[in-house]
Amino acid sequence: MKIKKLFLNLDDVANAALFLAVFIGIWQLVFVLGIWPKISLPSPATVAESFANIISNYTLFKGIGITLGRLVVGFFISIALGAAIGFAMIKFKGFGKTMSSFSAGLLSFPSIAWVPFSILLIGFNDAGILFVVIMSSVFSITISTYSSIRNIPPIYIDAAKNMGAKGLSLFLHATIPAATPSLIIGIRQGWSFAWHAIIGAEILMSIVGLGHILSVGREFQDMGQVIASMITIFTIGLLVDRLLLFKLEEKVRSRWGIE
Repeated sequence: MKIKKLFLNLDDVANAALFLAVFIGIWQLVFVLGIWPKISLPSPATVAESFANIISNYTLFKGIGITLGRLVVGFFISIALGAAIGFAMIKFKGFGKTMSSFSAGLLSFPSIAWVPFSILLIGFNDAGILFVVIMSSVFSITISTYSSIRNIPPIYIDAAKNMGAKGLSLFLHATIPAATPSLIIGIRQGWSFAWHAIIGAEILMSIVGLGHILSVGREFQDMGQVIASMITIFTIGLLVDRLLLFKLEEKVRSRWGIE
């Protein structure tokens, strides 16, 4: 089984490398043909040089560290708040119906639209960025918690009750395990909202971070730095989702026999 998984991983790496090579080849061809001005679309070599510059002066590492630090704090607050609200919605049915509609409406609210509100309410600081991250992701966690628990097959709860589980024991050993696979999916979705929100907030607020590096490249018309920042943002988002959240979801599904 392990050997099979290893070969599958090698195939994934090979496919990714092939896709990347083709993409860079097409990019270089477009650059050579001069379809766009060089200032608007630099060559892959120019972008690599921009990468080297922001790495050598530690701007990139500093930006990654600051952005991820803010994101971890904001996202964990979102998970705690979203889960608490979701549990309250289950406990109090009237509140649950009202809050479900309210949360669904706010979930469709663009994260970038929270930025002006945050600036006027809190200001240009880390707390303002955290507010944007929380407001952009908390409702996804709330709806996921609410839906996950509501959609647990009644037979699971009934079986646990027949075996003597009740109260906190029923909640911890039957409700939470049954809802966990769906909750993990909600957390992945919430992470996506939070990641989009923090980059947008850093761009508009011009506060140090990955978004700020991209913003500086735009202000100085340095497309190489803009593209380098975009590649970094995409790569981090992909790695966190695939290597952390997706693996966590797979383990949970395997643990509970869900394939």
